[in-house]
Amino acid sequence: MSQIRLVNISKIYDASPSQAKKVLAMLADDVDSTDIRQQTGYSVGLYDINLTIESGEMHCIMGLSGSGKSTLVRHINRLIDPSTGEIWVDNPVQMGAEPLNILTLSDKPLQKFRQHNVSMVFQHFGLVPHLTVIQNVAYGLRVKGIQKAKRHEIARYWLNEVGLDGLGQRYPDELSGGMQQRVGLARALAVDTPIMLMDEAFSALDPLIRNQLQDQLLELQEKLHKTIVFITHDIDEAIKVGQRISILNKGRLIQTGTPEQLRNNPVNDYVAQFMHVNG
Repeated sequence: MSQIRLVNISKIYDASPSQAKKVLAMLADDVDSTDIRQQTGYSVGLYDINLTIESGEMHCIMGLSGSGKSTLVRHINRLIDPSTGEIWVDNPVQMGAEPLNILTLSDKPLQKFRQHNVSMVFQHFGLVPHLTVIQNVAYGLRVKGIQKAKRHEIARYWLNEVGLDGLGQRYPDELSGGMQQRVGLARALAVDTPIMLMDEAFSALDPLIRNQLQDQLLELQEKLHKTIVFITHDIDEAIKVGQRISILNKGRLIQTGTPEQLRNNPVNDYVAQFMHVNG
């Protein structure tokens, strides 16, 4: 199990440290990120995010387009590095028992961290078109150096778990969108990382298939107890799958809580409108 802690995370795109410091001072004075963009030319990705995602928790990050939710999730596997702050992961696999600030990792340790600790499911599937379904699911295991027979055995198990038994020799373009996303889910599960990042993973699917995959994810989580960070712009989806929800707006974390806490005790009108309109 892996708790994730984001401490004072800010991201100012394309800014040098000195330029970022000036933008952060403006943000501290409550200058709106849109005004900052107009005045400085720099875009605010995130500002002063402090968030703990508990070990084994399904935690939803939500907000409108441009709120910073995809930026946030990409900090957890360091596809994006922050301008300031720390990112701590407890008990990282094969990295020692002590909590680890992943921003201290150089290239090789970072690669090791990603291979053993974090998997990701993308919105647009991210499958390799010239590989078969089973080869796609086994890809991360291949990168880890696991022998073909073993990795295909593991891949077949997870294909069965997501309802795609017997389709291993198909190619991605032979499958429906829902089936392709099941392959992406199986690929993330096959590498058996304690942390799984899901960035708008079901948003490209039609409502019926989306609902089925939400149900399947919840069933799998009952058995696996992974730390799952689930990005969505849909509060109904967040309420269904999230044990807790964090709402972002213009790069700022507005409120974190259970669906009931957000509905009954919103900190401002922005959160109240989200919960009222959709809840």
